[in-house]
Amino acid sequence: MVAEIGFGRWPSPWLMGSLFFVAAFVFASFVEYWMHRLMHASVRVGAKHRDHHRRNEGQGVIKEFRDYVLGSSLAMGVMFFVSMSAGIGWLAGALVYAAFSAYAHQLQHENPRKCFWMKMPVHYVHHKYGMWHHNFGLAVDWWDHVFGTYKAIDWLSEDEMNRLPRGYLELRWW
Repeated sequence: MVAEIGFGRWPSPWLMGSLFFVAAFVFASFVEYWMHRLMHASVRVGAKHRDHHRRNEGQGVIKEFRDYVLGSSLAMGVMFFVSMSAGIGWLAGALVYAAFSAYAHQLQHENPRKCFWMKMPVHYVHHKYGMWHHNFGLAVDWWDHVFGTYKAIDWLSEDEMNRLPRGYLELRWW
């Protein structure tokens, strides 16, 4: 099945929605990386972020998610101008990334050893070692590798190794 839109023929709505889902997920990670870098470069943009570094704690998964969604809500709907399938896929990908990122951000503040999808929990290391110019990823480390800001270190200290094991859901949620 092929969907018609104003500038050509697209694959099936399911395939198009899936492609836009993946594109939104990757794009959201890219925007998050650059926004985090901007917060470190700009005094005006980074005021709240500097407080986050002083406290070294997340707001809770739900509040992080709320901030990500509010900050990107206009961009989440833009693909509905392409088609309904593109819009649904894009919105779903952006929302899933926002939820994943909110969870990953809180997890790295409270239980960084559970970030199994990264060799090193970059956001945790970013905070622990005061890396103002390195490791800007929150949920993923892809863009730090791409843009040369990844700085690998031996992060697992005796303190981290001796902490009691906690589950993946044992976090501050609100």
